[in-house]
Amino acid sequence: MAQSNHVLQDLLGIEFPIIMAPMFLVSNEEMVIEAIQSGITGAIPAMNYRTTEELRAAIKSIKSKTKGAFGINLIVNQSNFLYKEQLKVCCGEGVAFIITSLGSPAHTIREAHQVGVKVFCDVTDLSYARKVEALGADAVIAVNAEAGGHAGSIAMDILVPELIKELRIPVISAGGVGDGQGIKRVLNLGAAGVSMGTIFIASKESPVAQDYKQACIDYTSADIVKTTKLSGTPCTVINTPYVQEIGTEQNWVERLLNKNKRLKKWFKAFVFIRGMKRLEKAAFSSTYKTVWCAGPTIDYVNQVQPIKDIVARLKTEFNS
Repeated sequence: MAQSNHVLQDLLGIEFPIIMAPMFLVSNEEMVIEAIQSGITGAIPAMNYRTTEELRAAIKSIKSKTKGAFGINLIVNQSNFLYKEQLKVCCGEGVAFIITSLGSPAHTIREAHQVGVKVFCDVTDLSYARKVEALGADAVIAVNAEAGGHAGSIAMDILVPELIKELRIPVISAGGVGDGQGIKRVLNLGAAGVSMGTIFIASKESPVAQDYKQACIDYTSADIVKTTKLSGTPCTVINTPYVQEIGTEQNWVERLLNKNKRLKKWFKAFVFIRGMKRLEKAAFSSTYKTVWCAGPTIDYVNQVQPIKDIVARLKTEFNS
């Protein structure tokens, strides 16, 4: 489907076609408020809140301070025991959109559409994109091989044009874009907008430790590796000395449990929870055991800046 460059703006009522990507532990209310006030939108993973009441309070807090559109990211597979309660909160509080990850979005789409909430689905290939379109998704987020966090395996220049050609709904590209010219290139491919995360980790409003922010400045894309030790699904991290020490592949016992029909559901949940706790410890404290999520676009991070300055730079580069 050929798309104009204003599809995402029209969908969400924003000035510039960027979603500040939902980042586990990183995204918070302050970042989303700054994003909205800078003319873009943002999303927060529901998992950043320990309880559904904390999630509800965060949504209410953002709504009380700004009128713009923002979203919540839901993990919709069995590893997220709070999924249905989180969905109920998102629908009840009326967020503008939900981003679904790691599971079937069928129930989410059905419930969200009843109250006018849009649903964007993370996809990594055409086959899955077709399924979510058939379920009624409002857009897909094309998670390509250059994305941070749980990246895809297909390069942006291949995945995005293929999805645009085959789908009737908007395609938002996630991964590999860190400057305004990159945004322009993706829009010229026909994308409705971009989802960008890594370049906002070292923002002034980001709650993570200074060491994490500094690592995004000091390391480069050559230092980004994929590990299955955090969640069982390949996830991009900075190749710190500690990551080098523990390795990036599950050991033989973990691989065996991952394949056991009776145990794999519980083992995957255990691996996920253990990995998230490891990330949490590294994100907020100075420790030798550092596992920091980031994508290849750390090449575009060279200082700690307010979000409004990062967005202003992107707009200037886009228009130059």
